[in-house]
Amino acid sequence: MRKPLVAVFFALAIAGAGAAPAVAAPVSAKPATASAASASAVTADTKVAAAPTLQAVNLAGTVALSNCSGSVVRFPNSLDTDPALVLSNGHCLSTGFPEPGEVLVNQASTRTFGLLNSAGTRVATLRASKLAYGTMTDTDVSIYQLTSTYATIKNSYGISALTVQDTHPTAGTAITVASGYWKTLYNCNIDGFVYRLKEGDWTWKDSVRYTSACQTIGGTSGSPVIDQSTGKVVAVNNTGNEDGARCTENNPCEVDESGNVTVREGINYAQETYLIPACFTTGNQLNLSASACTLPKP
Repeated sequence: MRKPLVAVFFALAIAGAGAAPAVAAPVSAKPATASAASASAVTADTKVAAAPTLQAVNLAGTVALSNCSGSVVRFPNSLDTDPALVLSNGHCLSTGFPEPGEVLVNQASTRTFGLLNSAGTRVATLRASKLAYGTMTDTDVSIYQLTSTYATIKNSYGISALTVQDTHPTAGTAITVASGYWKTLYNCNIDGFVYRLKEGDWTWKDSVRYTSACQTIGGTSGSPVIDQSTGKVVAVNNTGNEDGARCTENNPCEVDESGNVTVREGINYAQETYLIPACFTTGNQLNLSASACTLPKP
């Protein structure tokens, strides 16, 4: 997780923008340039993406929360007439961090989101009708259902939702982390995947590790991680190791299958989203009992 934004602003005031930690850049910051995936992250049994045709990613469909970033998303089987959904982090909930093991489902919410166009201009305020799902167990995700349909948003503002990919992402993929809060894009690659990512009391499974070019900072939590070759969401940005500490808040550590711990100071991470579509059924309604749904349950 990223420290509260007030802490980020305090740090910037003292040390200057150059000292900011990773996960949301100051408005003046320029997007990082893409870098190749590190060879150390690609093991013999890791599938590496072929060189695809890349496309420019912009901020259309991203949203700004009061303290984080997010995006309007749909699933492969969503209909234009379905109520739209907003994807962000579990630690971005206005009610605070869920406890380990806690899963929130179908809770009333009137939270608002600032919808951005491709240039990062706020064109509308969207409102939630409920929090469909939220947790920090195994993953770090929140999904809000809106009072607007995809068709309404498209017809009113000319903005389409981002589609969540329903297959596992691939090491080496060129990605963009698109922060609606900071109106900033970060470009890098998927460096690899982490068996367990531990931060404070929370543990996340099969996390995405970025190459070092994505120096995200506080406020980019919840940003969609977009595959530059497909334009689809493959993960949701959530944390990074700021100070080199071991497994503490704001300093996650990697734990492999043998229990070995690795600390990568300055490296940032995201949580995969390919598991989510299987847990939503007709009308974009949550169904944790669906046979293919493996998200944590209450």
